[in-house]
Amino acid sequence: MAETAPAPEANESVLTVMVALAANIGVALAKLVAAVLSRSSAMLAEAFHSLADSGNEILLLVAQKRSQRPADEDHPLGHGREAYFWALMASLAVFFSGALLSVRQGIAALLHPSTKGTSFAVAYLVLAVSLVLELVSLRRVYHQLREEAADLSREFAEHFALSSDPIGRAIFSEDAAAVIGNLVAAIGLGLHQLTGSAIPDGVAAIVIGLVLGYVALQLVRRNGDFLIGRRASAAIYQSVHTTIASQPGVRAVTELVVTFLGPRRLWVIARIDVDEALGGADVKALVRKTQEVLSAQSRFIARIDLVLAG
Repeated sequence: MAETAPAPEANESVLTVMVALAANIGVALAKLVAAVLSRSSAMLAEAFHSLADSGNEILLLVAQKRSQRPADEDHPLGHGREAYFWALMASLAVFFSGALLSVRQGIAALLHPSTKGTSFAVAYLVLAVSLVLELVSLRRVYHQLREEAADLSREFAEHFALSSDPIGRAIFSEDAAAVIGNLVAAIGLGLHQLTGSAIPDGVAAIVIGLVLGYVALQLVRRNGDFLIGRRASAAIYQSVHTTIASQPGVRAVTELVVTFLGPRRLWVIARIDVDEALGGADVKALVRKTQEVLSAQSRFIARIDLVLAG
């Protein structure tokens, strides 16, 4: 068995969450004030959106901290997968609450439309500032994910789909949804102001809620997949298989499982058939050498268990 320390990218994820959280708390409060002044359903939906994002980021910080705890007697494989549990809770509770509140507000605006509206300028200003802050946060997490993708020789879209980090995926998704939400709210406000009808405003609130709901569903699916025990990508699997099979004395790799213990933490379990001419000491040396080669090959391999076939 071989174990390594958590990857250094974890610190980048924490900083990314802190930047997004600081931006969203201020934006959420500003949007609430603007919603009251403009009486805009879309603006209120965006306030719910930013509050949901803030709650999500708090839970992601909990996920990061708790998943870094070392293995103990009751959790011999560590607590890495707890990151997916808390990220799943964030997706279910926070995003869905924001989505449902936004849709409810939009439906209420359609059923009971109001022609009253004031301080549209304040709402536009808040949306503009929010858009800038969301784009800054989106740019930061995009660069983080792009650097990770380059380090793994992947395209950005491929890495986003395969990444075991629930934090980077969640922040990128929520920032992208926030940018869309700001634009939709601005369109709803503009049509409200031009037509004097609150119906476009209500429709915009519903669209914002649907965007949030879609993001929540996608994050729930991905986090649930990793929580159950998702296998590593085909490229990683093949690389590990080739490395083990190429070791002198290994005749065949009869069984191989490469799965995730947590974000950026791989668990390699292999059953190998070794040369019958090898003695006990030689077999131990072969196992130790194979573990060392695998650990040197990737810093993301946190545990290696090799079992002799037979």
